[in-house]
Amino acid sequence: MSRIGRIPVPVPSGVDVTIDGRVVTVKGPKGELTHTVAAPIAVDRDDAGALVVTRPDDERASRSLHGLTRTLLANLVTGVTEGYTKKLEIVGTGYRVTAKGSNLEFALGYSHPVV
Repeated sequence: MSRIGRIPVPVPSGVDVTIDGRVVTVKGPKGELTHTVAAPIAVDRDDAGALVVTRPDDERASRSLHGLTRTLLANLVTGVTEGYTKKLEIVGTGYRVTAKGSNLEFALGYSHPVV
């Protein structure tokens, strides 16, 4: 059994999870995300409402997809509850960056600006 795959994915209150065949849809306060589960892997809900990922056999492909699927589903739940942020740190000299609306325009030495 996969060490990561056997851990159930907790679903917090305010998050709605719909399992329709191989398609798992997670809706929360920050939006809606969908993931299509690979063929040998099955996703169900347990009595506590958590997502449980199972595999039918111990073949190499099933084992590798087991932990991956569990982690992707956990990321879906995190995405609709907390969201994601990415901080960009520009280190060095000679880089000009200007903010134009919601975009950043980089002058990196090319013949054109990089947006």
